Amino acid sequence: MAEITASMVKELREKTDAPMMECKKALTEAGGDLGKAEEILRVKLGSKASKAASRIAAEGIVGLFVSPDAKLGSIIEVNCETDFVAKNDDFLAFVKNLAALVAEKAPADVAALSALAIDGKPVETVRTELVGKIGENLSLRRFARVQAEGKLASYVHGGSKIGVLIDVVGGDDALAKDLAMHVAAAKPKALDKSGVSDEDVARERSIAEQKAAESGKPAEIVAKMVEGTVQKYLKEVTLLGQPFVKDDKQTIEQVLKAKGARVAGFHLYVVGEGIEKKTTDFAAEVAAQAAAAAR
Repeated sequence: MAEITASMVKELREKTDAPMMECKKALTEAGGDLGKAEEILRVKLGSKASKAASRIAAEGIVGLFVSPDAKLGSIIEVNCETDFVAKNDDFLAFVKNLAALVAEKAPADVAALSALAIDGKPVETVRTELVGKIGENLSLRRFARVQAEGKLASYVHGGSKIGVLIDVVGGDDALAKDLAMHVAAAKPKALDKSGVSDEDVARERSIAEQKAAESGKPAEIVAKMVEGTVQKYLKEVTLLGQPFVKDDKQTIEQVLKAKGARVAGFHLYVVGEGIEKKTTDFAAEVAAQAAAAAR
């Protein structure tokens, strides 16, 4: 049996907002497996146990580029260590140049982008010089380049912490902008059901089965409950299935049909999504420095 430490309990509590004792019990039941413990809490406590999953740890911004004819665009996330640097003019200019470079040169990956040039200097050299000037590490995390089927619309929110690039075929500019804003607000995982991973569906089905089994209802009713829960989940996480943020009586699919339009695809970047930010125990750091000085 793995030892359940205070830091493990703290990490699970931060992810789920569940009570400390519930976190400890779940970790014990899961044998110290954080992912399994989170699933156990979701079964016991419902969806509120995962509400902290979208908390953003790392800093930085999302940069966007859209050509004048809205046929070519790019989106990029560049990270830094503090929000202060994320507002630095040199940093902002660097990200803007990178977004344009991605659209123009179509690099295959971050390494290829780093080898391209900005004003005659390799991107990696520019990045290194900027690190020296600003005093913080900067990293190019991810990017996408889009050649539109229809026209591109973009949207940034929260000081460029959330960025959206969406390809809309048909409709008008107002619709495209509304859809970009919707994606930023509702954060769909995929365009439709086919884009949701088998792993995500299997996890939701497993949780639904465990919760439904506790109802004590007949097997055929339990099966319907599980399927209903999975279908509800798929509507919640797919763009076409979500209620439109400006009119929740219509789904996005219905809005598009009424406008004779469709979405060819979209990209949604949330700064720091999935990155653990380093936390510093100031008291411990001071104590360690004092101990080192004494030695």
